[in-house]
Amino acid sequence: MGPDHASLCFFAVLLAAGLIAAPVQGADVGVGPQYDTTHVYVDVADVDAFAKSFLATFGGQSTRQVVATVTPTASSTTSQLLQTPVGTVSLFGFKTPVPWPFGTERNGYLVTDMDAAVTQARAAGAHVLVAPFPDPIGRDAVIQWPGGVNLQLYWHTSKPDYAAFQSVPENRVYISPDAVDAYVAAFLKFSHGKLVADDPRAPGIEVGQPQGTYRRVRIESLFGRTALLATDGHLPWPYGRDNTGYEVADLTATLARAQAAGVKVLVAPFASQNRVAAMVEFPGGYIAEIHSVAATLQ
Repeated sequence: MGPDHASLCFFAVLLAAGLIAAPVQGADVGVGPQYDTTHVYVDVADVDAFAKSFLATFGGQSTRQVVATVTPTASSTTSQLLQTPVGTVSLFGFKTPVPWPFGTERNGYLVTDMDAAVTQARAAGAHVLVAPFPDPIGRDAVIQWPGGVNLQLYWHTSKPDYAAFQSVPENRVYISPDAVDAYVAAFLKFSHGKLVADDPRAPGIEVGQPQGTYRRVRIESLFGRTALLATDGHLPWPYGRDNTGYEVADLTATLARAQAAGVKVLVAPFASQNRVAAMVEFPGGYIAEIHSVAATLQ
């Protein structure tokens, strides 16, 4: 019989207080947050407009666009990395239908050893949706965490060397309250990360429910920052459609650059606890949260 909810919550409280450590099994397979990318799929006709607007908003540069097969079965897509000081996007514009389950994965995490990473993910409670396969520059696999959260693992034949972020982006995971404890236990075991906060009554305005509260769990690891947003699912548009939060020094200036580049502000800036945040939509339909924290608010 597995642990009950009360036991899991007590475990989470002890972790948050630093009284116990997360269980560690096997060597770290993570590399660093700057090697973890948000996967963005847009219509091929929108690729250039999205790339231009994203870089205009956050700065940075794009790698050379290539056309490649990045799935284990026949397909064709444009592919490029948009590297900014506050987050990296793996941008895909498929010229063919997208094979399942590609397009459902939220992120790509670089690992030091693909076989070890898959073994450790399974041991932690993940399901392997796509077994490891070769791509033009390495190997990939797609896994699923409790709560139906899909993630791609990748490994490069030639080790990449990317500059550290000025601020680490937040992987925003909307999840059922029924699955959040299982996700926390599994991801901490895999990532060797730390539970840094578990607020059972976070302000509902953060998820479009200004009259209510929800549970927010924050984790940090070699794979970066994760915010688990455990809600009742009664979310107004566009909440739940965002999967990355970008931290910037000046939210007002960032939104001005974004709008000048054709980005729509879907939710005007609002304050909650130690941050001011907004929700935006880039050309091609990619929705993101952008925020400034209290120490850097302008």
